[in-house]
Order: sequence, then C-alpha cells, then structure tokens
Amino acid sequence: MTATERVDLAVADLHPALGDPALTSMNFLNEVSERYPAAVSLAAGRPYEEFFDLAAVHRHLDTFHRHLVDDLGHRPEQARRLLLQYGRTKGIVHHLIARNLAVDEGITVDGEDIVVTVGCQEAMFLVLRALRAGPTDVLLAVAPTYVGLTGAARLVDLPVWPVAGGPSGIDLADLAAQVRRARAAGLRPRACYLMPDFANPSGVSIDTAHRRRLLELAGQEELLLLEDNPYGLFPVDDGSRPPTLKALDTGRRVVYLGSFAKTVLPGARVGYVVADQRVAGPDGRVGPFADQLAMIKSMVTVNTSPIAQAVIGGRLLEHGCSLVAANTRERSAYTRNLRHLVAGLARRFPPGADGAAAVRWTVPAGGFFVVVTVPFPVDDALLDRSARDHGVLWTPMAHFYDDTAPVHALRLSVSAVTPEQIDVGLDRLAALITDERARRAG
Repeated sequence: MTATERVDLAVADLHPALGDPALTSMNFLNEVSERYPAAVSLAAGRPYEEFFDLAAVHRHLDTFHRHLVDDLGHRPEQARRLLLQYGRTKGIVHHLIARNLAVDEGITVDGEDIVVTVGCQEAMFLVLRALRAGPTDVLLAVAPTYVGLTGAARLVDLPVWPVAGGPSGIDLADLAAQVRRARAAGLRPRACYLMPDFANPSGVSIDTAHRRRLLELAGQEELLLLEDNPYGLFPVDDGSRPPTLKALDTGRRVVYLGSFAKTVLPGARVGYVVADQRVAGPDGRVGPFADQLAMIKSMVTVNTSPIAQAVIGGRLLEHGCSLVAANTRERSAYTRNLRHLVAGLARRFPPGADGAAAVRWTVPAGGFFVVVTVPFPVDDALLDRSARDHGVLWTPMAHFYDDTAPVHALRLSVSAVTPEQIDVGLDRLAALITDERARRAG
C-alpha cells in the first residue's frame, strides 16, 4: 500500500481477533513458503501426495452415485438432485461415517448425531460457537494447542485457558486445578480440547489408563471433552492404537471431531462432528446436540458440498467403510518417514557430541510431527533466516502457545516429504543450529 492510498477501514474497527497472532500464524507460514519455494519444507502438515489420483475422484463419485440408486433405492432424478442441488445441512454421508466409526473405532453412534462439515475447522467453529453462551464461558485446551482451535475460539470470543500436557499427554491434576480456578473466578469452563493420538504439534499420545481417568474426571466436573483425531490411523506399530475417548465414553462426555483431510483427500474439505449429547429445547423436546450445530451451520455454510461428500463416501464404500484398510500405503509412508527423521536426528546430534545434549527431540509412536528442542529461542525471524540462508522450513513451537514467552523448540513434519528430502532438510537444519549457536556465542 502506498502512502497516498485511501484507507476505508482500520483493523482497530474490526473484530479484535483479526489482530491476534493465532489468526496470522498460518498465513505467515504460507508466505514464508512462497518467498522461498526452493527451501525443503519440514513444516507442512499436508498428507503425502504420491498416492493422489485424479481418476479416483471420478470413480469415488460414481461409486457413491450407484450406492444412492442401488443400495438406498433413490430414483435417478433423486440421486442427481441429491448430488447437484443444495443439500441437507447435516450432510448426506452421515450413515457411512457412522459405519466407519463402528468399523475402525468401535464407536456406536446414530447417523443423526453427526453433522458433516466443511473440514474439521468448521466443526470446531460450530461447537465453540454453540458453547459460548456468555462472557463468563471459557475453554480449556491442552498446551501446546493446535493453532486452528485457538483461532476459532478467538472468533467466537471464547477465552482459551491452557492445561499442561507433558509426557502423558495431559496433566489431570492441572486440568482439575484449572477447572477449580476458573469457577473460583466466577467463570464457567465449558469443555477441554485435546488430541489424544499423536497430537499436533507435540506428537504425544495419551495411554488408555489416562483416558479412562480423564473421562472419570470429566464426569465428576461435568465437563465436555472435545476430542480431535486427525492422526489416529497412523501408528508406527501394528496393534498400538488405544481406543478413542469416544469409544470409551459411556456418559456422553465426548464431542468427537473428525476429518477426511489426512485419510482421504484434503481438497474435498470434508470433516464432521459427532455430537450425541441430549439437549432440551424451549418446548421441552429433547434432541441431539448435533441438531443445534446444524442450525448454526445453516447460517454459516448452508451445507457441505454434496459432490465433495460423495467423493468421500465413494472412498469409504470401496473399502468397506474402513479407512484403516484404505490407508495402508499412506501409513507405511508416514512410518518410514518418521523413523527416517528420528534416525537422522540421532546421526546429526549423537550423544556425547559437542553441545549435543542441548538438542533433543521427541520420538512419537505415530502421526506426522517431531518436536526438536534447541539451546536458543525459536521465533519467526529465525524461521525466515533459516529459509533464506539455509533453505529449510519448519514451524516455530511458539505458534502453539498462547503467550509471548520465548520457546526453545521447533516442529518438524514428515508427512509431505520423501526420505531424500528429509536428509537434505536435516543437513540444512543442523547447519542452521550450528550457525545460530556460534552467532550467539560470539
């Protein structure tokens, strides 16, 4: 913008969230990637692209169309209208999602308790918009927290209170303390957001025993749990997937947030929310929380693209509604890359090497992300220098904390790269760390 260009609006006159770092984080990372296209990106959490197939999109659409006619008994004109017209607000693949949850997760849920959304991001927004009833409402979230959740909370004016994560994935004592602290301050904690499986960004998972204790605590405190599970199908070892919180939930404490971005196709932008909590209306009638979320959705996106849903539905149908079966190649690639990255860090920062003790990293049991701790603060300026001078991108962990305290860690992602790119990226990262330590020592 030039000095003489007329200004029609000021950010100060718009919603306060528009000046919040949580809303600018993703744009900043994208801008850095665009400025340095030759840099190896260990930042992006996108799924692996090697298996993308445009022809498969058409096949999935046709498979779902045949399902409408042959299995559900729709007349051809009805099926055509269902795919090409405005659609049902709750979605048209809800019955297949219910089958998928039963097959892959052992979750039994009625299809009417599901709202199909425009990505999981809309699911988060709908839930937070519904829960934020007044100025005393607050949301708890395990820190570090996915920035998309923090941004959505900002947009609905719902303060986020951090809960300690740690090696177990969630500090239950701190969760209880934060609930008591909020209530003592006259506030109402509505829910706690968390990713129990290979969390973004920490990569940490919660074991089954902790999950059961978390559900007990949520029941005692009358607290909802918002379970986000985009990475749960990608464990390193067979048989290592614990049950989801929702599968263990007998008291309708868990609102389950799902996405097909990592398991089918991110370009379809299809997610969903399972909200089976019973809500009493002003007329005394009782229905699922999903009905309330659908009312909000009808005023936000009207409905989720039926064509996009059909692509997801066709992929589900072709694999017996099992995304575990549909993602064997993808899981193998992520496992290979994760092991390659961890081994590569160990080679470049061996125990006993000069200063090696100051560089540490997590070894997650699955998912996309490894967190590397370094002996200096990591910020956006360092990322820009890393991209410009060393040709490697990563994500500052400071983006996932809701304060301004320095954070000595960065996140690496293995999902959208090859082993060869990982090697190049780690060589460049090691050079950056060496240079930064020397610069600070000098």
